[in-house]
Amino acid sequence: MAPKHGERFVELCDSVRGQIRECTVADVHAKLEQGQEILLFDVREDHEWEKGHIPQSQHLGKGIIERDIEEKVPDPEAEVYLYCGGGYRSALAAENLQKMGYRNVISMDGGFRGWKEAGYAVET
Repeated sequence: MAPKHGERFVELCDSVRGQIRECTVADVHAKLEQGQEILLFDVREDHEWEKGHIPQSQHLGKGIIERDIEEKVPDPEAEVYLYCGGGYRSALAAENLQKMGYRNVISMDGGFRGWKEAGYAVET
């Protein structure tokens, strides 16, 4: 069951959705199935990552992604995909990375929950 988010948090996330690019869970799955090497970052908390994550993804929690992204992805033109539990935190992280000059950041709407619901592979 998805966690209940506070009204102001949802409003904040919805307010950035018009400023960022989003994709579907199926879009990311298709790229991975085609063998494309994509920069895919899980922005959830450490304990969430440890319970399971999307294969080929890297972990950069929302609390540190802005601090550490330049080391992992020095090219601000690189296509970077972000996901979280449901697509809210990744939307906020995408907006911040855009403010830092990253021009091709995409938040995966539906997040890890959507990935699991679609029956796609999970690594633990």
